[in-house]
Amino acid sequence: MRELKKEAKYIVERSIETVQPESSVKNALEKLRLKGPIFLLAVGKAAWRMTKAAMDKLGEEVSAGIVITKYGYSQGDIERVEIFEAGHPILDRKTVEATDYALKKIEELKPEKILFLISGGGSALFEKPLEGVMLEDLVDVNNRLFRSGASIVEINTVRKHLSSVKGGRFAKLVSPSQVYTLVLSDVLGDRLDSIASGPAYPDSSTSDQALAVLEKYAIDVDSRIIEALMVETPDRLFNVQTEIIGSVARVCESAATFAREIGYNATILTTSLDCEARDAGVFLASIAREEAHNRPVEKP
Repeated sequence: MRELKKEAKYIVERSIETVQPESSVKNALEKLRLKGPIFLLAVGKAAWRMTKAAMDKLGEEVSAGIVITKYGYSQGDIERVEIFEAGHPILDRKTVEATDYALKKIEELKPEKILFLISGGGSALFEKPLEGVMLEDLVDVNNRLFRSGASIVEINTVRKHLSSVKGGRFAKLVSPSQVYTLVLSDVLGDRLDSIASGPAYPDSSTSDQALAVLEKYAIDVDSRIIEALMVETPDRLFNVQTEIIGSVARVCESAATFAREIGYNATILTTSLDCEARDAGVFLASIAREEAHNRPVEKP
């Protein structure tokens, strides 16, 4: 008789292992074969772990680095790396100070190569308001968008147009430095212009779309904000190379593989289910009941 609970636990744990920051970063760097001197910048909740893995792999190839992560998420000193902690999910003054410091450091060192490590939480942890926009403006607009029920893509569309580093603007700022970006995605569908609001990726959103989001959710803002939103983000960049090294889709693919290896028939129903947890539970339960009729897959 099969031990279903034990086997389900095995599938889940093995799948998560495939997208852990340590293994994901090291595997990606093995293929990338970067040579120094490299400036490292990591932002997000997994920034420290991604940086530690990169430093273990690259060693002296990294000349200097900066980590910006959530309060309490640093796990100690890393040689040649400066570590900052800031607010998440709501950005704070520490976020802006750390981001500004990172930009000044890059301007000072003028590195030829930047290894940019992005993970979940990057939108709140990497930010410098556009000229004319105050930190308080960003916090206020973000809070109202969160409460309105706007999707993460809609929220990021507005964020990008109020930021000097989001929506491809970071890559444009540091040009001609070449930016090699490794991404742990927390966005369904893995849209690179939405993950951490796409600081080093060409932006597909427009000023009109950002304004439409505010109109959709009836969010009134100062004329300064409207003026800032009218400035388009770069839709083309020539100094970036990006790879997603971990995502929901990869976890699902790994789960299906491990399930098949131990004798199950497996299929991926979706990697982009976007709803309340209770609604997801009802949907998945209905699928499970269909298995009595060998749908959607044949029973082993």
